[in-house]
Amino acid sequence: MSVPGTRLHVVSGKGGTGKTTVAAALALALAERGRRTLLVEVEGRQGIAQLFETEALPYAERRIAIGPGGGEVYALVVDAEQALLDYLQMFYKLGGAGRALRRIGAIDFATTVAPGLRDVLLTGKVCEAVRRRGQGGTGRAYDAVVMDAPPTGRIARFLGVNHEVAGLARVGPIHHQAQAVMRVLKSAETAVHLVTLLEEMPVQETADAVAELRAADLPAGAVVVNMARPAGDVAVPVPDHDPGLAAALTRAGLRGAGRLAGPLLTEGREHTQRLALERAQRAELAGLGLPVHELPLLTEGADLAGLYRLARLLRDLDWTGGAR
Repeated sequence: MSVPGTRLHVVSGKGGTGKTTVAAALALALAERGRRTLLVEVEGRQGIAQLFETEALPYAERRIAIGPGGGEVYALVVDAEQALLDYLQMFYKLGGAGRALRRIGAIDFATTVAPGLRDVLLTGKVCEAVRRRGQGGTGRAYDAVVMDAPPTGRIARFLGVNHEVAGLARVGPIHHQAQAVMRVLKSAETAVHLVTLLEEMPVQETADAVAELRAADLPAGAVVVNMARPAGDVAVPVPDHDPGLAAALTRAGLRGAGRLAGPLLTEGREHTQRLALERAQRAELAGLGLPVHELPLLTEGADLAGLYRLARLLRDLDWTGGAR
């Protein structure tokens, strides 16, 4: 799977669209032969651990899988309190004093009353992993980082919070850190992918998120339509009443054919309406000017085998992104 220049893949989507599943499958797909990918969770739900059928993940980079191409997938669940301790040590050398703040609840208080601070810490930790460049640096270097990000309703604000912080803190380490994070997030190294379903509300939220990303000069990547049925299905008009259907069912030897005809026609009309809705939603997504990829519904659920199946499908797609 080739994604020229892109090192950070941010995956967002409305709740229920399967964004965590897509993020995990993308991380696997990016783990080509000899390549190393970091999959990062920032919402604290332990969704990655559930998908990979492993124990709860700590605030540490841990190898959790081998990609279809033979590369390695590591995972990290970012904890805002721990990230703040890292931050205090990195810039202010507080060390034990920082741990004392945690014991008295000061750190938890700060991250609770200032949700913007939490977002700063989460994005900062992810971008720190992106900036690692192989030999001689601190920590393990990765060829790609995949972030399972917050939902589309707040993705632009989540990614843009450091811009606000840089404006508030005009000088000092906080200002420089915020600027460094925004340089990564607004660069060609980053792509924000949006996961949706072929339904009106998720598609509308996707369109709104694309507009917000572009307004904030954040790089929109691709749209992933998850749990899609084949686009080749044809919507055939179904009548309200068809005497011939009952006769055909009777000839086929079905008992109670007269009672079956009505429900079958109703189901047919609903199917036709659904196909028409999906066709309209595909047209809406095509109008966004971004690559649109479709993944099938996993009829047996998103278990580990299904995750690898999706990863193999994603390996063959173009993830180079679209216009900002």
